[in-house]
Amino acid sequence: MSNKPTLHTSLSPTLLHLYDVSNSIVVIIDVLRATSTIATALYNGAKSVIPVDSVSRCMEIGRQIEAVTAGERDGKIAEGLEYGNSPFEYPREFIEGKTLVLTTTNGTRLLHMALDKGAKEIITGSFPNLSAVCDHLVEMKRNVILGCAAWKDRVNIEDTLFAGGIINRIRDHFSINCDSSQMAEVMYEKGKKDLFGFLKKNDASHYHRLMGFGLEKDLRYCLSEDEANILPVYNDGKLVIKQP
Repeated sequence: MSNKPTLHTSLSPTLLHLYDVSNSIVVIIDVLRATSTIATALYNGAKSVIPVDSVSRCMEIGRQIEAVTAGERDGKIAEGLEYGNSPFEYPREFIEGKTLVLTTTNGTRLLHMALDKGAKEIITGSFPNLSAVCDHLVEMKRNVILGCAAWKDRVNIEDTLFAGGIINRIRDHFSINCDSSQMAEVMYEKGKKDLFGFLKKNDASHYHRLMGFGLEKDLRYCLSEDEANILPVYNDGKLVIKQP
């Protein structure tokens, strides 16, 4: 028997209940664009990011603590909020020292599900902070669940690719008996030389959505490794950079 920790991939929030969440580190993956934006805002000096699941809650907290309120519904800034989900909206000169309250459709919901199921630790992952996530998971030597936020519960290519990217780097440190992890890694191996081209060629639904909104720049950034290489960890209602 291997004494390595286990690694599983949940390809959709609806599958999370199949895994032993309470005994694992859960990585929340919402590549386009929530977890890429969270990493970027923190990397650029945001004090913390507070993920909430509704626009009204976002506005309420924003008023209470004078935070930046952000979120989109169907590609547009949600009514009543100031900013959207683009990483480019959070440069250092704007976000440094501020708190960002962010509402997203898929990622936030998955984070709260993991919380309700008693996850040992919750971190967020995206290509811009891929190395930080991998280093942390190897160092912690604990069971891991890679949780893909997907899109309205439907499996999507980009979150699966990112899970595959993690597995590709850290597989030797884990015991992996999980077909969704193997599938994710095979897909990543196929796409890793040009992730943008891979999404395009395979007609990824989110590729079409974001290109339709004129967001090629966002897409390309969200598929770039280590542009914001910090580790967001969820602590007491907020995501903050994990201190070494």
